[in-house]
Amino acid sequence: MTLCLCLPVLLDLQFLPDPVFEGEVLTLKCQGWMHTQLSQVTFYKDGKPLDCSKNHQVCFIETATVKNSGQYSCKGQKTYTTRWLTYTSEAIMVQVQELFLPPVLSAIPSPELGEDSPLTLRCQTKPHPQKSTWQLFFSFHKNGHTLQERSLHQELSIPEVKERDSGLYWCKVALEGHRVQKQSPPLEIKVQAPVSRPLLTLQPRAAGLAVGDVVELLCEAERGSPPILYSFYLNGEILGNYSALHGEAAPLRFLLKSEQDAGNYTCEAENTISRASSGPVKLSVNGSQDMSTFISSNQLVAWLLACVLGLMVIAAGLLAYFRPWRKAGTLPSRNLPSAPGGEQCPLYANGKDVQQDHPQSRKWTRASLPYQKDKGENVTYSLAHTKRKEGQFCLHRDDTLSAQETSCKELNPRSQAHRDLFVDCKDVLYQ
Repeated sequence: MTLCLCLPVLLDLQFLPDPVFEGEVLTLKCQGWMHTQLSQVTFYKDGKPLDCSKNHQVCFIETATVKNSGQYSCKGQKTYTTRWLTYTSEAIMVQVQELFLPPVLSAIPSPELGEDSPLTLRCQTKPHPQKSTWQLFFSFHKNGHTLQERSLHQELSIPEVKERDSGLYWCKVALEGHRVQKQSPPLEIKVQAPVSRPLLTLQPRAAGLAVGDVVELLCEAERGSPPILYSFYLNGEILGNYSALHGEAAPLRFLLKSEQDAGNYTCEAENTISRASSGPVKLSVNGSQDMSTFISSNQLVAWLLACVLGLMVIAAGLLAYFRPWRKAGTLPSRNLPSAPGGEQCPLYANGKDVQQDHPQSRKWTRASLPYQKDKGENVTYSLAHTKRKEGQFCLHRDDTLSAQETSCKELNPRSQAHRDLFVDCKDVLYQ
């Protein structure tokens, strides 16, 4: 019988150098107790296997970075006659030290400034205390172009910036003879150009404009960083504004409503650093009619026509109601067309009857008959139309008279029936 004494095999993981800095080679060693030889060695970082040879007890990380920091361990096998035993080391913490802090780019006095202002770009970092004697090199870049390559100066100065200097800037820091370099986050520089004096134009031209025309004012500054705010004025009073986000010209369209729209027009351009005003453009408006009258002219014409027609109706009614006077002379006796019974329709004035005849060839019209009594006293007889009544004469469309049951002479001149007959006789003569 063979007795085998099996001793525990403890694994020990070590790393070199200690401390380890970024850019250096990180060496991991997995050793057994009393330098026992191991097989099938696997290295782990944060529980995940590393890509190292399993036939070696050493693992190399050529260029260490901060990302290589973490918890490391190893696992290996030991053979005892016909048995394989697997052992695992304790985890150790590996911290890769930075040679210098990541740089930060800053702008002095500000990342937003006006043209012709001085600008200083500063690339700031801090080396590790153990590497403070190492030399750092700085480079500056803009929009993918190198402005300064590997300089010992950590600042870049621009005496007078222009609008073209706007863009994205960053810097890089590296150690002399070392492969480690770090880049700062990008910094946007905005150089604002002041607005030039804007030009104000009028379309159509100021000559010959009238009420009802549509005009357009166009204000444009040839230079100036957007956005540009354009404002329009009439005789110093603001009319409106327009924001040009991309530096385009600003239009203002409006309708000429009255002569009050005439005057001196100006515009103003403004951005974040300056402001400028245009010269005045004088606009003249022909015609004194304001826009409300101009727009409602059709309604006014219709209203005037209605008024004229109304006046004509009123005039016709007055002509039928009032009686003109005839100067000296008596009203000649006229024989009225006889009724079938030979009777005539009398007209009465101041208690006396007056008869008038109308030739058949004359067309009957409404009129008033003047009559002069003795001693030059004038009397006017008005004739009007009433509806037909019994015992009255009426004129038909063929200008003939027809009699009904009662003749005019049968009526009492002082009775109501007589007065009605008098009115109807007027209808006979002047319908």
